[in-house]
Amino acid sequence: MLSIDSGNGLVREARQIVSPNYDDRPPGCDPNLIVIHGISLPPGEFGGPWIDQFFTNGLESDAHPYFRDIAGMRVSAHLLIRRDGELVQYVSLSKRAWHAGDSCYEGRDSCNDFSVGIELEGTDDAAYMDEQYERLASVIIALRRTFPSLENAAIVGHCDIAEGRKTDPGPSFDWQRLHALLKDSG
Repeated sequence: MLSIDSGNGLVREARQIVSPNYDDRPPGCDPNLIVIHGISLPPGEFGGPWIDQFFTNGLESDAHPYFRDIAGMRVSAHLLIRRDGELVQYVSLSKRAWHAGDSCYEGRDSCNDFSVGIELEGTDDAAYMDEQYERLASVIIALRRTFPSLENAAIVGHCDIAEGRKTDPGPSFDWQRLHALLKDSG
């Protein structure tokens, strides 16, 4: 069972890599949405230091042709779940990570203000790993147990809050499987 320090917003079991790409949530704005993303760098490749470097502004633009277009972007996520289930935290859960971009959920713009962003190392068209689903379920359970505002929070894909702009986590993500894992645990 994962444990989250509600005081500092850190997941004790996560490898901590501090991203500079965050700021404070608006006053009185507690997170009440969980956003699932998919990421691979370079696209379609897994492993390596690239995601960590991207979220900490250290991505070398000449390390891969794709990186030339994204190296200057300033983005982050609260958490990343690697293919083997490893959990990495970049931003405190009490802060606003820069993961959603131009976004809207149920008429509310700027989803970064009120969401927790969880990246899964993967692509829209490759199956996610068993370890990732298990870790994701354990993260969501810990979030709901630790933060009252997330107890009944919706869980959506990046594609659901940035329609037409984003497609992740993609059709390869098994929503029914995630919901079954969450139901079985609670």
